[in-house]
This record gives sequence, structure tokens and C-alpha cells, in this order.
Amino acid sequence: MPSRGEHTRAVHPPAAPVPGQVPMGLPVYRTAAFSFSSAQEYADLLNDDLAGYSYSRVDNPTSDAFAQAVAALEGVNVEDEVVGQAFASGMAAISTVLMSLTHAGAHVVVPREVYGGTYGLLTTVLDRFGVTASFVDSTDLDAVRAAVRPETTVLWGETLANPTMSVADLPALSAISREAGLTFVVDSTFASPAVCRPIEHGVDVVIHSATKYIGGHSDATGGVAVGRPEVMAKVRHDRIDLGGMLAPDEAFLLHRGLATLPLRVDRHCRSALAVATAMAEHPRITRVDHPGLPTHRDHALAGKLFDAGRYGGVVTVTPEGGREAGMALCDRLRLVAVATSLAGTHSKVSHVATTTHRQLDDAALAAAGIDPGAVRISVGLEDPEDLVADLEQALDAL
Repeated sequence: MPSRGEHTRAVHPPAAPVPGQVPMGLPVYRTAAFSFSSAQEYADLLNDDLAGYSYSRVDNPTSDAFAQAVAALEGVNVEDEVVGQAFASGMAAISTVLMSLTHAGAHVVVPREVYGGTYGLLTTVLDRFGVTASFVDSTDLDAVRAAVRPETTVLWGETLANPTMSVADLPALSAISREAGLTFVVDSTFASPAVCRPIEHGVDVVIHSATKYIGGHSDATGGVAVGRPEVMAKVRHDRIDLGGMLAPDEAFLLHRGLATLPLRVDRHCRSALAVATAMAEHPRITRVDHPGLPTHRDHALAGKLFDAGRYGGVVTVTPEGGREAGMALCDRLRLVAVATSLAGTHSKVSHVATTTHRQLDDAALAAAGIDPGAVRISVGLEDPEDLVADLEQALDAL
């Protein structure tokens, strides 16, 4: 090899070794670009005539490994192939999937109690491009059928609704979607594949904010969508053009979270049921939303669709006194943090009307069945007795 200058030698060190053994941890491909053996290889890869990697906005091995791991969890009990696409956030996944499945003049049927970010996307962004949405009571199957129009392309659902914890009747909604020739998309963030796997019930595309239960430690932001290859090919195409790709370092952390997902979710669920049971007996609480309670409207449906004993790790409580009482309850907690997001190791609360559903006015909140005083509790991994004690002292101080 000819002698080269110091700057060239610094830029071109010897290639890293490629181990012959399988690594126990997921390798992080912290690179923006990949090189090729020829110009033709580069061209073939960009045209999808050759498998491989060119640019990490397009695809990255670490991010792909994460997406396929989630697809394997969601698709474990179905015969058809399930593939995944990774995104920089849950909203990046939601927006890309909706843009892939709609067009100017298209129509979407959505639950009234849909996540505020999805509501905002449909009412303040996609509507500017000619996409319309009907917000319906998704527990009323006749209302869902009646909302479908000739121009409808997507039926949207949430396995567990935020924050009312209503349970979607996935088989029945899937049947409506099939009859109308729609694509049924479900946001399953509040459930995770450790509670329910919607594809088993006929859903076409499942979305997660992986920031939540999948990551599980409040230290990484990401999203993922999984579904049939033909649908996900369209999603991948638009994900590349829109640019919302998951970074490899985040993908590593989210992939690592999958290893403990069943363990964590089982504890989240058991502790949430203990908190819900205690809050249902408190005289200052007028309503508790958690499907693990026998009094919850969807308790029986959850028992059919969810893994045994797992009803989700979120409890929504409504104290007497309205909006001010809800905010005061949050402020008087000592152990549970007022914090963004959910599903991490630490328990968190948020006043729903001013945070996750701030996009909804009082009329829209009422239509969604959300009281202005509602407080969403994301139950963490602490001892449930300590969480109940903290909530009780906060309620007593109201």
C-alpha cells in the first residue's frame, strides 16, 4: 500500500473487525451513511433492487432490528407475515401511517376519545390537505357503520383509550372495516403486545409510541408501526420521504426494553388494579376508569381480548370539584410526579384537560366522556401501597 499523509491515515484507519460470534447485545450502527463496492450497487440499492443500507434516514440495521422485534411480538399468533417500521416518535408513526392511507378528499372514522395528538393532526393539519374525519362513539357499532362514507379509507381505533381506558371491540370493528373495504389502524400504546395483540383480532396496522411501555424507562423517544408487508411498504415509502426515522441509539434503548416488557407490564397492571380498587372506595373520587374493575363497562370485553390478569397500567380518576380539584390533586402528590408521558418505572400523573387532551374544548371533552377534572395516573413499579397512601393524603388535603 502506498504511503499516505497523516490526515488521510486519520480519516481512513483499518476496518473494524467483523466478529464471527453472535453478539449478546444489539450492535448500534451509529452511522449516517454506508459505502458501496460500486456505483451500480449504490444505484441498485436505492431502487430497492438489492437489499442493504445506504443512508440512515432510509434504513438502519439497529432501527430495523427494533422494528422487526416488535413485529415478532405482535404477530406471534398469526399465520401471515408481519413486518415493522420504526419512527422517531409515536406521532411520527401516527402521522406517517395516516398520510400513507389517505389523500385529498379521503375520510377517516375516529373514536371521540382519541389521543389529543391524533385529534390535532386530523383537525389542524390533515384537514388543510382535504382529509376529513368523523369522531364517533366507537363503542356504538351502529354509529361506526353509519359514519362510513364512500370516501372513507381508514377506520382508527385505540386498544385502550386515553384516558378513559375504554376497550375497543377489535373483532367487531375489524368486521366493519372489512365489510367497507377500509384499513383498520389501531394505536395500541396503552396496551403493548404484553397485554393485547390487535393483529390477532383482524387489525391491519398496529401503532405504538415506543417511548411508553416498550422502552419503559423514560429515556428514549420512538415509535413503531407493524402490519402486513403490502401495507407497510407504502408506509416505509412515505416514512423515507417525510424523514421521521428512528435514530440507532434510541433504537438500541427501545430494543433493550423489549427484553423486560412482559415482566414490567405484568407489575404495572397488577399495581394499577390495586390503585384503581382503592380509589373506587375513596369518598372524594366520583369516577375511576380502569377495565380491571368489575364495574367498568368494558371489563368483560377486556377479559376476552387481553392476556389473563392484565388490564393496563393506567388509572384515570375524577375527584369531586371539577377542573380545579383535578389540578390541585396533582399538585398535592409527594411521591407520584407531575410529568409528561407514561409507562416508565416512575409513577406519573397529568391533568387530562390541560395536557394530553388540551386540543379538545369542553364540548369535545364532554363528547369524549372526559370530565374536566380527570387525572390520569400512570402506575409505575413502586409498591402499590405507597402509591395509594400518596393519593389518599393528596385527596385528604383537597
